[in-house]
Amino acid sequence: MAGTPARTPGTPADRAREAVVEAALARLGLDDKARLLAGQDMWSLPALPGIGLRSLVMSDGPIGVRGVRWTSDDPSVALPSPTALAATWDPDLARRAGRVLAQEARRKGVHVLLAPTVNLHRSPLGGRHFEAYSEDPYLTGLIGSAYVTGVQEGGVGTTVKHFVANDAETDRFTVNNTVSERALRELYLAPFEAIVENARPWGVMTAYNAVNGTTMTEHGHLVNDVLRGEWGFDGVNVSDWTAARSTVAALEGGLDIAMPGPGTVYGEALAAAVRAGLVAEAGVDDAVRNVLRLAARVGVLDGAEPVVAEPPAPADGEALAREIARRAFVLVRNEGALPLAAGRRVALIGAAARDARVLGGGSATVFPTRVVSPLDGLTAALPEGALTYAVGADPNEELAAAGRGFALEAVCRDAAGTVLGTGSAPGGHLQWTGEDLPEGVMHENLHSVELAGTFRPRESGLHTFGVKGLGRFTLTVDGTTHFDGVQRAEKDGPFVSFFGAPVERAAVRLTAGDTYRVALRHVVAAPADAPVRLIGFTLAHQEPRRDPDELIAEAVRAARAADTAVVVVATTERVESEGYDRADLRLPGRQDDLVRAVAAANPNTVVVVNSGSPVELPWRDEVAAVLLGWFPGQEGGAALADMLVGAHEPGGRLPTTWGSLDDAPVVRVTPTDGRLDYDEGVFIGYPAWEKAGRTPSYAFGHGLGYTDWTYDSIEVTGTTVTVRVTNSGERAGREVVQVYLAPAEPDASRPARRLAGFATVEAGPGGSAEAVLELPRRAFETWDGRTGSWTFLKGAYEVLAGRSVADCRLTAPLTA
Repeated sequence: MAGTPARTPGTPADRAREAVVEAALARLGLDDKARLLAGQDMWSLPALPGIGLRSLVMSDGPIGVRGVRWTSDDPSVALPSPTALAATWDPDLARRAGRVLAQEARRKGVHVLLAPTVNLHRSPLGGRHFEAYSEDPYLTGLIGSAYVTGVQEGGVGTTVKHFVANDAETDRFTVNNTVSERALRELYLAPFEAIVENARPWGVMTAYNAVNGTTMTEHGHLVNDVLRGEWGFDGVNVSDWTAARSTVAALEGGLDIAMPGPGTVYGEALAAAVRAGLVAEAGVDDAVRNVLRLAARVGVLDGAEPVVAEPPAPADGEALAREIARRAFVLVRNEGALPLAAGRRVALIGAAARDARVLGGGSATVFPTRVVSPLDGLTAALPEGALTYAVGADPNEELAAAGRGFALEAVCRDAAGTVLGTGSAPGGHLQWTGEDLPEGVMHENLHSVELAGTFRPRESGLHTFGVKGLGRFTLTVDGTTHFDGVQRAEKDGPFVSFFGAPVERAAVRLTAGDTYRVALRHVVAAPADAPVRLIGFTLAHQEPRRDPDELIAEAVRAARAADTAVVVVATTERVESEGYDRADLRLPGRQDDLVRAVAAANPNTVVVVNSGSPVELPWRDEVAAVLLGWFPGQEGGAALADMLVGAHEPGGRLPTTWGSLDDAPVVRVTPTDGRLDYDEGVFIGYPAWEKAGRTPSYAFGHGLGYTDWTYDSIEVTGTTVTVRVTNSGERAGREVVQVYLAPAEPDASRPARRLAGFATVEAGPGGSAEAVLELPRRAFETWDGRTGSWTFLKGAYEVLAGRSVADCRLTAPLTA
């Protein structure tokens, strides 16, 4: 069976939609039902006009809505990364983010957003952690619930992903993660359960990996028994792309939709399996019922009133991107350097200050209409002449997509060389999926695609060109062919052309300001029966490489001549991206050397860290201030300027622990013989650090503002906690009051303390505020594997309130 029937809808509107769903289902034959469960292309399900069903369109998120075309021709608002959103510790802000993304989805004709990602930061080496929220399941569940609520308030569905234990990228298509039932319940399933309870998501995406021996697209226990049975989930279950492997096992395991299409394990294969008696048609009906319910909710099934008939009032996506970014910046150290005093001369240093990295790599990539870099933001915020800039050190040790200075278009030709059509490719990256081809172009007669146009460099010297992608390519620069051959993958694996590194193919000496012709031709060789028709490749480029010591020396001279040095350091797409995990937590290139040299030259050195998840900061005690900016979205540079000049205070708190890899208690992400054991049990994140007796660089929940707070009192009445705080500083501010629950008697089998509530308060200088929090029942419960149920642990507890898990300033007893 595809899943236990959904619980009876409670509202009159739900019941009316359900009646339309049942009537539509009754009019479908087996072939149409089976076809509806398979993608018709990369992003959509087929329309069935006979029952008034229009095509249902899905698109990747979570920071923007790409739409069905992966191109900068179809720009999207780019909000800050999920780690940044979690760093705000503000569910209301997450809800507003969801509403903006729903607005973007409706603008692009998208009905379902493939987000949010609520996997946990189990190990700091997880390469895709920027796309998830936190190491803590409670914080993840609250931020995720608000995000889902906001998107669905805009009339757009969500697919909470990746269900479940998809917490690393290494061998993610095949890995078998072995996880205890208790750890599954208390950690990895917990955010999904909270979101189902709080936000009623319309979809869930099952992951590639297996859990305890069963691949998640076939995991009947976790999908049918737990997700649908225990939690009452009544939405659709869609596979991660290409994850479904077996027709019968997937249907019996509760999978509703196998994506992408048209070559999937459903469709014709499913209809044949029913006719052969391998699977019951009732299971197909259950899956179709779930799909039709989703269609009714988003408004593509005739006769069914959508959940949201009138979307919320339009919101300014760029303004919200800037607000989230400044609320997400976490000031982890400040020895009086921030905010900048008026009239100070500032030296801005770092390649990432000029060419900002605002989002992570992989399927989360979108193309905003503009990106405000730190250099742009500070240039606008500071008086003329107050700012100087030096590159200092470039973290990019490989080529990037040809962007700045290039003017390119994609020219499509048949085998005879006749032009069939053209499309633009301003960013040097081409990705066409399914039938998303330029007008007049069809896969049947397409032989080659050429990225052709001009390049006007901004620097003189030896420019490097290369290719990212698989197959036959011809690269020509300034009339000379530098490469004509076949580029093959170094290792097998799906999506290798998306996530692999560019290959250097030419080094050409060019002059700044001159214009040169550039072309990269690719012979299309995808077989007609390929499960996904995809044309994707990139013209890559790197500016002249200068001597690193010379660049650092220039930065030191700029720092000495300034009152304050602001150094922006960053990771790269080769460090943080979907598709692979990290080998270490070091900043790439010579950036650590740069920071130390600048700090030695100027005691007022501020370091801005541009990364989606933790990196090691070996110089952190040698600089005046450290500001963590995550991947800050398209308005990141403007938000940074707001922080530095003091127009706003940094509002973020750490959603995950920052420390060195040598000290991190849980690090393993590489399977052995296809298996990865989660043998740490329920101890990940800050509970694992506490159990190991190790001190991180910066603790979970840590974050400073531009004022000080005194914690005055705590009162516990039943499970209601009231914390009174006073702003003891000289300017207005915002505080995130955090409450942790700890067993009074130590118990080695349980975390020493767990986040059990938080609230944001505001007050002016000398003003006081109260945070009132309700402790959830789950904070007192543990999963009992013997009984297969939650057990309430009675006894004595301590309620701790403070500014981080390591800075709890008030305690009060509680007896449960």
